Amino acid sequence: MPDNIAHGKKMLGPQIGRVSRIAFGICVVAVLVLSLAPATAPIPSTGWDKTNHLLAFATLAFLGHRAYPGRTAAVLWGLLAYGGLIEVLQAFTPDRSAECADLLADGAGVLFGEMLARRMWQWLGRRSQG
Repeated sequence: MPDNIAHGKKMLGPQIGRVSRIAFGICVVAVLVLSLAPATAPIPSTGWDKTNHLLAFATLAFLGHRAYPGRTAAVLWGLLAYGGLIEVLQAFTPDRSAECADLLADGAGVLFGEMLARRMWQWLGRRSQG
C-alpha cells in the first residue's frame, strides 16, 4: 500500500505531518523534563515507574511514526538511544538513578507505540477506502 494511503495523508491533509512533528518534539522535551525532575516534584504518574516509561515511549513512537513516515527504523532506534541517554543523565542527578529495567520498559513502549500506530493507520486507510 502506498505510504500516503497507509499514513492517511490523503484523508487527513498535508498539515498532519507538521502537526505531528511539533507534537513529537513537544513530547520529546516533556519526557526529558519529567525524567530529570527531582523525585520530590509533583509529576504525572501511572503509579509504577516501568509503566511510566512504557507509556512515555509508546507515545513517542506513536507520534514519531506519523511525524517521520518512511523513517521507521531511524525513529525507533533513535528513541531507544534517547531512552539510554536519559538513563545516563539520571545517573548524574541526585534524586534519580539509572536502571537497565527502565531502558527495557522504554524499548517495550517503543515497540508497542509503533504497533499501535501501524494498526491505526491501516484501519484508517481501510475505512477511507470502503
